[in-house]
Amino acid sequence: MTPLRERTMKKSERLNDMIRYLNKREFFNLQDLMAEYDISKSTALRDLSSLEQLGMPIYAEHGRYGRYGILKNRLLSPINFTVDEIYALYFAMLTLDSYQSTPFHISIQKLNEKFENCLPPKQIEQIHKMKKVLQLEVNLHHFISRFLDRILLSILDEYSCKILYKKNGVERSYFIQFFKISAKFGQWYATGVELDTNTFRVFRCDRITFIEELMTKSNTSVDDLLLRSMQIKRAENSINFEVEIVEHAIDIFYKENYPSMSIEIGDKIVIKGFYNRGEEDFITDYFLRYGSNMKAIKPAALKQQIQCKLMKLQTHLEKMS
Repeated sequence: MTPLRERTMKKSERLNDMIRYLNKREFFNLQDLMAEYDISKSTALRDLSSLEQLGMPIYAEHGRYGRYGILKNRLLSPINFTVDEIYALYFAMLTLDSYQSTPFHISIQKLNEKFENCLPPKQIEQIHKMKKVLQLEVNLHHFISRFLDRILLSILDEYSCKILYKKNGVERSYFIQFFKISAKFGQWYATGVELDTNTFRVFRCDRITFIEELMTKSNTSVDDLLLRSMQIKRAENSINFEVEIVEHAIDIFYKENYPSMSIEIGDKIVIKGFYNRGEEDFITDYFLRYGSNMKAIKPAALKQQIQCKLMKLQTHLEKMS
């Protein structure tokens, strides 16, 4: 006779419940499924075959004490989304197309195909229409960062790393505990504390040429490092600046700005902030993009730095053929 639960529970309901059940286990055997769902051995085998067809990474260990296991990257339990939530997730996924590298071992094309295979034809047709008329502004990430996944893993495991970092043709080694990865203005950046000097540093990820995880647990948690990084005070000899801009230049600020600056919008529109000694070239290059949209610059030294940079550029252009 067919067990009662097997008769009363639809197969689709049982499979959905089985995914949740198996995701909580590292190993299982047929008897576990038979007891949990009151099903026969033949039904349990058919259910496993159905789960594999759905993409659940099940493998078998043969032998006297044979059992089944779930690969490390196992599936998540099914989640129900509204149509609007599906659209939002879909277009968020499409932003990954702008990245040459991601911390995840995925093909965006295959992810897109898998996503669409889960949708009914009407939703797919609607999404394709939306792709034609809805454009998301993203910064293209042209540079390949080979070690994003390993940096992320070291952060999650709270391990320190030895890295080789190449800048201006010079390669240096650092011992680092990373605690943050960020994508900004077409680049990937990794923030960490340099263990030899206990100072915070930001590395452009595509310039990291080698990474080796030091398989010893750090004494400092990622949460502590994140908190410390937010409490860092600016240098004592830092320089304040105020740059007044015209109204239509507000967009330039919102497209690119940094934590050391803010914008005040009132009778005047003023970008305020500070820069440390040694960062003069950086702040000068930043404000050059505002061009004639600047109305006033303080301090005078910053204005002079911008003028000098423009004069050098003019000299360079005059020498060009």
